[in-house]
Amino acid sequence: MATLTVDDIHLHYGAAEALRGVSLTADRARITCVLGRNGVGKTSLLRAVTGQHAVTSGSVSFDGENLKGRAPYARASMGMAIVPQGREIFPLLTVRENLETGFACLPRRDRAVPAEVFDLFPVLDSMLSRRGGDLSGGQQQQLAIGRALVTRPKLLLLDEPTEGIQPSIIKDIGRALTYLRDTAGLAILLVEQYLDFCRELADDVYIMDRGEIVHHGPASDLDRQEVRRHLMV
Repeated sequence: MATLTVDDIHLHYGAAEALRGVSLTADRARITCVLGRNGVGKTSLLRAVTGQHAVTSGSVSFDGENLKGRAPYARASMGMAIVPQGREIFPLLTVRENLETGFACLPRRDRAVPAEVFDLFPVLDSMLSRRGGDLSGGQQQQLAIGRALVTRPKLLLLDEPTEGIQPSIIKDIGRALTYLRDTAGLAILLVEQYLDFCRELADDVYIMDRGEIVHHGPASDLDRQEVRRHLMV
């Protein structure tokens, strides 16, 4: 059973239709990548999945359960975690305090930062008392991913995690996502514009244009010119 099933969803902002009949699945122990140019609906898709914006029609299911009417915090408690575009860490809180904000959806017995977070991103362990706003952009991105992992997710959603990040940290993030798929068995839904990053990591790719899915297939499809043309500006 797919961890996440999006079935024929439409989403509007007022009269503007941002998503038009979008369907996809994201399975456990797989990285599913959604590619597309700016403004094609990728972030709107994540908002629909996480409950930040209600869909007009269609359905989103998680572990076989329809999520209609479920608030974002309820979806988080079910095992869904998002790393938002722009990271959205708390700049005046310390690294430790930022990580501990992930405790909100956990029962009291589970409110500890997993050692796995520091294994994947050792820099966070050395900066626990530093304020989040004092970290570099790449370090903040690692913190945002670490905060999501604190919630013990089954499904990890990431919105353009490589944007504005130096190449060495992009490699660290890629290694972390590969570990989370192969060892921890997470379902990972990755929204990206960085083609090479997706080609290296993804199992399945979806390409969006104008609010619709225009291609779905294995990551190897990204080597085909007729597929890549959907991503050309």
